Amino acid sequence: MAKKKENVTAAPAPEITADDQIEVFGAREHNLKNLDLQLPKNKLVVITGISGSGKSSLAFDTIYAEGQRRYMESFSAYARQFIGDMERPDVDKITGLSPVISIEQKTTNKNPRSTVGTITEIYDFLRLLYARAGQAYSYNTNKRMTRFSEEEILEHIFKHYPKKKLVILAPLVRGRKGHYRELFEQVRKQGYLKVRVDGEILDLKERMQVDRYKIHDIELVIDRIQVQDDARTRISQSVQKALTMGKGLLFVMDNDTNKVSQYSKQLMCEDTGLSYEEPSPNTFSFNSPYGACPRCKGLGTIYQIDMDTIIPDESASIESGGLKPLGEARDTFTYKQVQQLAKKYKFSLTGPISAIPEKARNVLLFGDENGKLEVDLSFDESSDTTKYSTEFEGVVNTVRRYFNDSSSDHVRAWAESFMALSTCPECNGTRLKKESLFFKIDEKNISELGNMDLDHLLNWFSNIEERLEKKQNAIAKDILKEIRERLGFLLNVGLTYLTLNRPTRTLSGGESQRIRLATQIGSQLMGITYILDEPSIGLHQRDNMQLIDALRNLREMGNTVIVVEHDKDIMLHADHLVDIGPGAGKHGGQIIAQGTPNQILKLNTPTAGYLNGKRAMEIPAERRKGNGNSLELKGATGNNLKNVSVKLPLGTFICVTGVSGSGKSTLINETLYPILSKHAYDSKAVPMPYKSVKGLEHIDKVIEIDQSPIGRTPRSNPATYCGFFTDIRTLFAAVPEAKIRGYNAGRFSFNVKTGRCDVCEGGGMRVIEMNFLPDVYVHCEKCNGRRYNRETLEIRYKGKSISDVLDMTVDEAVEFFQAVPWIHRKIKTLQDVGLGYITLGQSAVTLSGGEAQRVKLATELSKKDTGKTIYILDEPTTGLHFQDIVLLLKVLNKLVDRGNTVLVIEHNLDVIKMADHIVDLGPEGGAGGGTILCTGTPEQVSTCKDSHTARFLKKELGI
Repeated sequence: MAKKKENVTAAPAPEITADDQIEVFGAREHNLKNLDLQLPKNKLVVITGISGSGKSSLAFDTIYAEGQRRYMESFSAYARQFIGDMERPDVDKITGLSPVISIEQKTTNKNPRSTVGTITEIYDFLRLLYARAGQAYSYNTNKRMTRFSEEEILEHIFKHYPKKKLVILAPLVRGRKGHYRELFEQVRKQGYLKVRVDGEILDLKERMQVDRYKIHDIELVIDRIQVQDDARTRISQSVQKALTMGKGLLFVMDNDTNKVSQYSKQLMCEDTGLSYEEPSPNTFSFNSPYGACPRCKGLGTIYQIDMDTIIPDESASIESGGLKPLGEARDTFTYKQVQQLAKKYKFSLTGPISAIPEKARNVLLFGDENGKLEVDLSFDESSDTTKYSTEFEGVVNTVRRYFNDSSSDHVRAWAESFMALSTCPECNGTRLKKESLFFKIDEKNISELGNMDLDHLLNWFSNIEERLEKKQNAIAKDILKEIRERLGFLLNVGLTYLTLNRPTRTLSGGESQRIRLATQIGSQLMGITYILDEPSIGLHQRDNMQLIDALRNLREMGNTVIVVEHDKDIMLHADHLVDIGPGAGKHGGQIIAQGTPNQILKLNTPTAGYLNGKRAMEIPAERRKGNGNSLELKGATGNNLKNVSVKLPLGTFICVTGVSGSGKSTLINETLYPILSKHAYDSKAVPMPYKSVKGLEHIDKVIEIDQSPIGRTPRSNPATYCGFFTDIRTLFAAVPEAKIRGYNAGRFSFNVKTGRCDVCEGGGMRVIEMNFLPDVYVHCEKCNGRRYNRETLEIRYKGKSISDVLDMTVDEAVEFFQAVPWIHRKIKTLQDVGLGYITLGQSAVTLSGGEAQRVKLATELSKKDTGKTIYILDEPTTGLHFQDIVLLLKVLNKLVDRGNTVLVIEHNLDVIKMADHIVDLGPEGGAGGGTILCTGTPEQVSTCKDSHTARFLKKELGI
């Protein structure tokens, strides 16, 4: 012990021992330049640096990949032969690494059945709660349903029928047709003497039967007895037998009044006799056939015929294609049927559809159930015509049949173009069958709880015990504890405005990441290394401290938390900060600074400059007023919007702000964008409800640039997405050697058999399916990731093969193609948006959300704009360092200077303060938001008293 103490005191500075740190030696993955690094364990470590400097290469492709590989190696040799070997990251050694869990942005589930409730498992606990403690109500009378145990039935009989003569009956048939000869014979042989048929007690006789064509109720007489204490045992046995014969149901008839009472071991409505099955957790699951709505199969939406797409123009004639699914007049069987209909119902095929009588129109659309049509058919010109008698099913029914029954994707897609998604009329979007919605706790069904904002839901659960019965409280005690804890974790990461029924595919990358973060906190694991990728995405400054507290909470449990982040607040609250740079791509991959935030602030690095205020983005001297035109949207009421009206000046840089969940995406992405898209491209997108819109005539093009991946396989890359790879292939096909060999542009495509590697089929990577883990991509052993076969790679342009060109960074390609203007111009736009460090053939699956968005931005920049274009961007600063934001703003301002309008949804104050016009929503998220608090220049908005954004903007502007 003394020796150990002596070593510590001899150190010149407080040094972390080997057991307390993660050590990385010789990391060379991607652009990392032989990095050596020590990270303290059980601390909050933030890795920052400009985009493309190597942050993700260090955190995910080195530390996480090594952790995952070690986990796979812990499997037996037998299991590993099915999984395959994982490639070791390019690193000499990593020591001190505990089990690793990564929480990335890119893993949002797109399955329509996945909701916030299902991925956090809160909905599973709710299902259990309703199955065990829910109270059933009849959907006929809305009265509480009852059920009895055998003891309760016995007590009920003695309490309500003292000294009375009773007939105990077991129902065998309820409301069904048949003669039931075999049933009567069967019970007669069992020794029973009487039955009650349709309210009349009859003796059982040989060959007894009833009218097979009438509906009957048949009960078996189990016993006739007077209720007395000494007959208790006999009555108990009769009740048991009646429940067995009646499958859990028995009737008791007063012999004097003939009044019948029902008793059921199952849930039953006393007034109507309606009974429910015993509820189980599956009864409340929309992913199970036992709980899902039978009409929409638990999706909440169904495809229904959209009559506006069937008849887009009432003034057009059928012959000219006015009936869209039918098309223009041609020699087909269906068209001949329509011609016969026109003769039969006396309407014209050349006149406007609006002139067709209503009866004929209904037959045309929905078919004629009664009438047959005589259709003349000849199979070739020489043969005689043959008359066929046929029924016409109607254009609408034909489309519906193709959609439901066709095995061809092409035919289904054609039919789908005449349909629109609408809320299921049977379950009204609740996804559950009717019975499931009539189990209630404190007057609320499970769907109503699923639609509450999470903060209101926790509030509802906070004192629920006071509103439950004693038996319910005993059952629900542990379930309620779990639900409250999990809801609390979600609120702690700033997700107060979400609902449990919110589909996960509608969540932003940051929201889904924070949900997984809350789930991990809830799992209470210790000794884990967590690696997070920008968890602050989509989070307002007001909620940043909640997120920082959640990260600290993970750390306090005894975990190491490594965060790749650009957010100023998170950097300043870190225990250890690592700055990677100095540039992007091959110019990065080095550690330029590391230490505590206070140590970093004293340094002279770009990151430190922005953190300590020595560097800042200059506020424009004057704000643009626009081109005098405006776009005005009135009465938007989608989701939580409260009759919002907004006026947007065109020809300006507009920023939409507000706390998370205040309604920004609903207003812009789900209301305004579909309106503009329908106007510019006649798209089928359906906007959220609104009253009116003015100023559409000033816009002829709308472009939405979101953060969805540019592709989901390694085949997709920036060169193919931006479209200049076709030009590069044409250039290679024009090389003299390629002409001699007869190669065309297709030879240089990695999607065409002739030129690509035959093992990986041009992917450069092979996919190893991991079954219960994400798929792993490994380099193809034949082409070593070069995608092409040897013959194709022999063709060279300026000494480079097609594979070499794909491996070039954008910066290198801009120089290389300097002499080819049509290619150079398109690649230059990638450089202009700050993506000079990515390679032309970089797999789309390795691009971050922010990088994918900027590739899309570059693609749009390379096209000719009209000066009447509106660009809509959702959080374009995702994944961007302070320096990169300067580049992005230059590009966006260039678009505005050409007369276009740029509309950005953003939380980043560096972007907000540069806007010409701000629209601020709030004041809170969810039900507490949905109103416009203020609009105007940043200076005007900063004076708004109710706005959280104004508070932070005021500091940023130095007002």
